[in-house]
Amino acid sequence: MNYQAPTTIEGAVSLLSEASGNTRILAGGTDIIVQLNGEHIDPDLILDIKRINEVCNISAENGGFRIGAGVSCSQLTEHQGVMDLWPGCAEAAGLIGSTQVQGRATIAGNLCNGSPAADSVPALVAAQAIVRLIGPDGIREVPVENIPTGPGQTSIAPSEILHSIFLPSTPSRSGDAYLRFIPRTEMDIAVVGVGISLTLDESDICTAARVALGAVAKTVLLVEEAGAALIGSKIDDNALDQLALTASAACNPIDDKRGTIEFRTKIAGVLAKRVALIAAQRARERVTGRIGEKS
Repeated sequence: MNYQAPTTIEGAVSLLSEASGNTRILAGGTDIIVQLNGEHIDPDLILDIKRINEVCNISAENGGFRIGAGVSCSQLTEHQGVMDLWPGCAEAAGLIGSTQVQGRATIAGNLCNGSPAADSVPALVAAQAIVRLIGPDGIREVPVENIPTGPGQTSIAPSEILHSIFLPSTPSRSGDAYLRFIPRTEMDIAVVGVGISLTLDESDICTAARVALGAVAKTVLLVEEAGAALIGSKIDDNALDQLALTASAACNPIDDKRGTIEFRTKIAGVLAKRVALIAAQRARERVTGRIGEKS
């Protein structure tokens, strides 16, 4: 096994392009190290990107934030600007593993694992986050919902590196939230996860909404019908009931030891209502948009 730790993104892309056989990119390493120890993988090349400064920082950009692939969940949850602008995304990152794990784990790695139950991904999808991929042919900007293609699978080419994830600016009176259901109180995999972002006008009418569901299909789902159920409403009971119905209708889960199909389908609707109420309250509390420019 060959281990390389380049100090530039260009060097990393070059190494990856020239590599043959099975390769793994190491950002936090919280999954790869476990897989290596369990002899579940035997890569020919491990490419450690932690020494590339540009992927280990959070930077303000166009009123939003660019989060490098090497940024740990702890860095993210401790960044006040991100917490102010996208609290749901930050909170979702704070649910990945234990406190110790969060010191190394990254949302980029959480996304690249391709798990339908990844906590950070529904929140990122709801936030309309954009992934920057860099490969030998240049840069690709891809909506985060187009990255996972199935359990353990992504649309990232073998020669590409996930460089960063961009969280955009938001209009005034916007809010987001993420909740999950787990069998235990901590450190478990989501049985269902729901991320919602929305915007209210001055009359408290919802003008935009995105709803994303995790652990209820082969990939995280962006449910446009569920978002549409909120638009034009004041997030009232009728709208919330319609939201729950459309969220549950979009589910195509599996039966396993953590939850049945029926349970997951129902919980998706229940959680969606709760998440929408939290996101709406946060939107009402927001005085101005473009928080990212303050930090």
